Amino acid sequence: MSFHGGLNEFLTSSRFLLGSAIFVAGLLLGYAVGGIIRRLLLAIGLDSTAEGTTFERTAQGLGTSTVGVLSQLVAIGIYTAAALSGLFIAGLLNTQAVVPFLAAFFPKVFIATLAIIAGLLVGDKAALLVGEKLRSIKLPEVGLLPIVVRYSIFYIAALIALGQLGVATGALIVLLAAYTFALIFLGGLAFRDLLATGAAGVYLLLEEPYSIGDEIRVGDRSGIVQEVDLFVTYVEENGEEYIVPNREVFREGVIRIRE
Repeated sequence: MSFHGGLNEFLTSSRFLLGSAIFVAGLLLGYAVGGIIRRLLLAIGLDSTAEGTTFERTAQGLGTSTVGVLSQLVAIGIYTAAALSGLFIAGLLNTQAVVPFLAAFFPKVFIATLAIIAGLLVGDKAALLVGEKLRSIKLPEVGLLPIVVRYSIFYIAALIALGQLGVATGALIVLLAAYTFALIFLGGLAFRDLLATGAAGVYLLLEEPYSIGDEIRVGDRSGIVQEVDLFVTYVEENGEEYIVPNREVFREGVIRIRE
């Protein structure tokens, strides 16, 4: 064997060993960093924040959790970088053709994945919070608001993810404009009665044609006023409580009964 042949074989073996060592070190580093990320996410309370969301329930059905998915995602990113670095050092990867593409592609996929996960979590949590705040409003239209909030956040997260994956900005703007138009148009139809009820409630609260304790009649229902808020009036008669939308009070008129 010639000197140059032996030297080339030694360098090839050395590069392979070094590449293998980098890959193993990357596995250990990814495992350690994943554990650190997991502990940090638990320390800031992400597990309790994600509780009750669809993403958390799905993750639990797969035997993990939101915290587990995020920490594993970081670990997988490190594993991938270590594998690519090891292949590059070992001379098994065509750097001119592959590395620039992978170096640009993987961070974008990572950010897009985070955007989707964050959108799912924030959308579900925001819908839960809005539903809790509006629980006292006994109108069917109100039930649509948490759904609108949830899917609006999902949609924005999807646009961010698509932007990271290289979808043309012009197409994203067109999609956003179409969604906004549909939301305004359909929302106007769905919440027309809700807006009318709110406007009637503002008038009733300002003018106070009746107050708590008054006996009133609205249409064919009568009783003692228990509560008046922006959207409905609570009336009780013979142990039964009627929830009268303020738009109905405004439209049909109210009779205050005096004895």
